Amino acid sequence: MSINWYPGHMAKTRRLMLEDLKNIDMVCEIRDARIPESSRNPDLAELAAGKNRMLVLNREDQADPAATARWIQYYKAAGYTVMAANSQRGGFLNGFTKAVESCCAGLLERNAQKGVNRTIKIMIVGIPNVGKSSFINRLLGRKSAIAADRPGVTRSKQWFNLAGKYDFMDTPGMLWPKIDDDATGFKLAFMGTIRDEILDIELLACELLKVLSVSYSESVVKRYGITGINPDMPYDTLEEMARRRGFLLGRGQLDTERMARIFLEEFRSGRLGRMTLELPPLKEEL
Repeated sequence: MSINWYPGHMAKTRRLMLEDLKNIDMVCEIRDARIPESSRNPDLAELAAGKNRMLVLNREDQADPAATARWIQYYKAAGYTVMAANSQRGGFLNGFTKAVESCCAGLLERNAQKGVNRTIKIMIVGIPNVGKSSFINRLLGRKSAIAADRPGVTRSKQWFNLAGKYDFMDTPGMLWPKIDDDATGFKLAFMGTIRDEILDIELLACELLKVLSVSYSESVVKRYGITGINPDMPYDTLEEMARRRGFLLGRGQLDTERMARIFLEEFRSGRLGRMTLELPPLKEEL
C-alpha cells in the first residue's frame, strides 16, 4: 500500500517550521502511544537536529499499559526525555513541566548564569490527528487550540503561553511525502491519520483484524460475539461480525462496509480495549 498523500498545507508547514526553529528552544513531538514508531515523522530528525527534544506518548488511555511502559523505558535508554499523556483527561501538567525543565536543563542553567529570565519557547509537532491541539488545551486548562478527532484540522501555527514561563507553538500536522512501507501505512490508516475516503474501508478493516488476531483476538471475539478471527480469511470474520450485528442489505446480503466502518470507529475510540500495535525491540534484537 504505497500512499502518496502530502496536501499543500503540509509542504507549507515544513517550510515555515524550518524558519521558526531558529527561535525555538525545544521541540516536543506528540506521538500515538498505540503506534509510537509508526506515528513518528522521520523528517523531524533532520528538521530538529541540534534542538532539545522531548517525546509525548499521547492517548495512553487507549494503549496497552504494559506496552507503554516498555516504550518509555526504550526511549529513555535512547536518550529522550519522554512522558505519557491522556489528552482527554489531563492531569499531566506537573509531569510536563518537570520533563521540560529536565530536557532544557542546560539552557536554564546558562540563562541563570547570565541573569536572563525569559520564557522557554516550545514547538509542538506531530503527524495529523495525533492530538497535539487537545494536549495543549489540557495544559492550558482551556479550549484555545483548535482540535477535532480528524486529520488536518490545524492549518496554521498558533502561539500560547503557560504560566508566563512557556510559550507553545502549535503547528499543523505533517506527514512525510510518501509512505512506502505497507505496515506503517496501514497502522496510520487504522488510527484515522490518513483519511478513510482515499482507502478501501473493508480492506482496512480486514488488515486490522489480521493485526489484532496476534495479541487481542479475545477482545474482538468478546465484543462481537464471533467464534474467532481467521487471519488468513479476515473477510469471513468481517462477514460474521456483520451477521452478528444484523447488518443486512436487500435480499439478505451482508452490509460489510457498514460493519467495517463501525469496527474501525470502535477500535479508534478505545471501545475494543487498550491495545498497542507495535512493541520496541528486545535488548537481544538491538
